[in-house]
Amino acid sequence: MSESVVQTKYAVAETCTRMAVYADQREWELLRGLFADKVLLDYTSLAGGEPAQLTPQEIVAAWASTLSGYDATQHLIANQLVHIDGDRALCTASFQATHRLADAHGSPLWTLGGSYRWELARSGDRWLIDTVVMTAVWGDGNRDLSVRAAGR
Repeated sequence: MSESVVQTKYAVAETCTRMAVYADQREWELLRGLFADKVLLDYTSLAGGEPAQLTPQEIVAAWASTLSGYDATQHLIANQLVHIDGDRALCTASFQATHRLADAHGSPLWTLGGSYRWELARSGDRWLIDTVVMTAVWGDGNRDLSVRAAGR
C-alpha cells in the first residue's frame, strides 16, 4: 500500500474518530465542521423512525441538546476499516458509548455498543461526513437516563 493511500485512510479514520471526540468534549463548532452540507443520519436501530437528511447545524443542535444533559459521555471508536474509491470513502467501526448522569433512582450509567458506518466525500484536502449509520447491537444499564438528560 502506498504512503498516500495510508495517509488518506488515516485522514478518513481520524475524521470519524473526531466526531466522537468532539461530541464528548462538547466542541460543537469543531463537530459541525466535520460534516458535508447535507448528511443522511440514521439512528433508527436505537430510536426507530426513518433516517433523516439534516444540515450540520441541525445535527449539532440536536446532539448538543441531548448530550449536554449528561454529566459526561465517552464514545469509543475501534476496529476502523476504511475503503477509498476516488473522492468517496467508507469507514466502518465498532463503538461503545457510555453516558453518565447521577440518578437517585437507578444506575448512573447507560452503555451502548454496536457499529458505525460513515460515508465521506473529499472536499479539497479534507474529508467530510455525508452519511452516518449507527447500528445499536447491545445496551446495558439505565436507558431512562436518555430521557432525563434530554430534559435538563
